Formats: sequence, structure tokens, C-alpha cells
Amino acid sequence: MTPQFHPSLVNGPFDDPGVYVDFLFERRALLFDLGDLRHLTPRKLLRLSHVFVSHTHIDHFIGFDQLLRICLGREKCLHLFGPPGFLSQVEHRLASFTWNLVESYPTDFTVVAEELHPGGKRVCAEFHCRRGFRREGELSGEAEDGIIVDEEMFRVRTAFLDHRTISLAFALEEKLHVNIRKNRLRELGLPTGPWLAGVKRAILRGEPDGFPVTVPGVERLFTLGELQGEILTLVPGQKIAYVTDAAPTPENVERIVELARGADSLFIEATFLHADGERAKERHHLTARQAGEIARLAGAARVVPFHFSPRYRGAEAEILREVGG
Repeated sequence: MTPQFHPSLVNGPFDDPGVYVDFLFERRALLFDLGDLRHLTPRKLLRLSHVFVSHTHIDHFIGFDQLLRICLGREKCLHLFGPPGFLSQVEHRLASFTWNLVESYPTDFTVVAEELHPGGKRVCAEFHCRRGFRREGELSGEAEDGIIVDEEMFRVRTAFLDHRTISLAFALEEKLHVNIRKNRLRELGLPTGPWLAGVKRAILRGEPDGFPVTVPGVERLFTLGELQGEILTLVPGQKIAYVTDAAPTPENVERIVELARGADSLFIEATFLHADGERAKERHHLTARQAGEIARLAGAARVVPFHFSPRYRGAEAEILREVGG
């Protein structure tokens, strides 16, 4: 299976947390957490459509200004998600700058920010560049089953964790992965090209088998059912989970395991070594051993630990051994 999502840590494991998820064949990406972004090029930052902020401790939100500066002057809409109080924090951050010249900009960069609450409540507001980023258009709704983004190809879920404040964990789930059998495509004399992406979208929309498909350069009209039987294979989609800044409580462990169950990749903090478990409790973080145990309980295929305490510089191998059990 050719992966649709390509996740990678934004920084090294001792530096600000964050995971950048690039989309295959699309000029688009997602970002989990807004820490130090210096290692992401402007081109990569401009691909972002959604940013998911676990909480607004400085190492998770300091990159907001850099992202804002890169996006100014662009005809772009950026969706941000965060915990309770997030709307006011975004509003105040934007209000800390002077915007007296922006009404003359030819473009209207827009921030759509949404704060998420335990129990499912979600509150959204817009901030338009050409109107000085004033808070407007506030709407409230409900998130069902933790789903905060639900698009044709994927969904994003969240879970609420305790870090002596609310810290959000996230899971990106591809709804279904459609493989193209290229050898069969050649045998049938059918071309590659954008029409195949249209076929994939039709399947994900749930179109019936009789749905007509036009193939460029081919006179015959195909049906979706014919193509699905001949050139397509449907397999479960990818799942990527992101967990950081969580106290080692039974409630947190249960929520993380449920969110990350069956993940192809679990990015999870491993801030302290097991020998410093009491310090981990005081700081409301997971130990490396706990991170590994959670990954195994969730059945994650791959675990990527990060957010190591600087006290362990030079001892990274020991952290990795503890995660591996």
C-alpha cells in the first residue's frame, strides 16, 4: 500500500513537540502543535490547511507568530483547533499587533479558530486579515464521537487528557485506502492521470456501482463497479495518533489507548525515564516505559517517542530501550 499520509517530527526529540503530516499527490498538509517551526520551509508551511494545538504552553504555541507572518498577504484560510479558552488566546495574540494598513491588501488571509470542550461542545470564530483580525462569525456546535474534522478522504478525532490543564490528543484516520492495480491498468490499455483520483473520490463518497466513469482517450464508458472489480483494491486506511503532555493517570491511559487503537504510527511523549517516575508525576508527563506500554495496549504498529526532557541529552538510547520494553 502506498501511504496517503507522510508524518514526521518537526524537531528533534529534545526540542519543541510537533508532527507535520504531508499528503501524497496533494499540495496539502496538517500540523499537530505549533512549537518552534524554524525547520519547516515557507513552502511547507503554506501547504497547511489545518493545525491542531494540544494546549497553549509556550513550547506548543510559540510558532503561531511565524505561521501568521508566512501566511499574511496570501488568499488562504487556515483552520486552527485548540482546548477551552483557545479562541480568546488566538484573539489576544492577533490583537497584540497593529493592523492599520491591512484593508488595502488584495488578499484576505483568514484564520478560522475552534475551541473544543469536554462533552462535545465546540465554538468557532473567524478572524479576517482585511478587517484587522477582529473576532467575528462565532458559532457553536457539537462534536460527535470526538470527530472534529470529517472530510471525504479522512477524519480527525480528539481526546481530552489531564496535564493539570486540558491537553488534546489527536488521531488522523484515512477512511478507506484505494489501491490502483497498475499492472491491470496497463493490461486493459487504460491511462494513468487525474481521472483515477476522481474514481477514488467517488468510492469514498459511496457512489453506487452503476456510477458512470469517463476515461480520457477511451471511447467506452465504464461503471464504478466494473473498475472496482478490475483495477482497484480497497484496504483499511492509515491511522496516525499524536499524544503529548499527559499525566500518567489511569483515565489518561484509557483515553489514549482508545484513541490510538490500531494506529499505524503513534507519536507519543516519553519525557522521563522510569527511574524518575515521581518527577514525571509532579510534572504531569509520561515516562518512556509508560509510553511503550500504552503503545502496546493500543496495538500501534509503530511508535515514535518524542518530547524528551533535556536532562537526558546523551541518553537517548536509554529512553528508546525503555519505550521498546
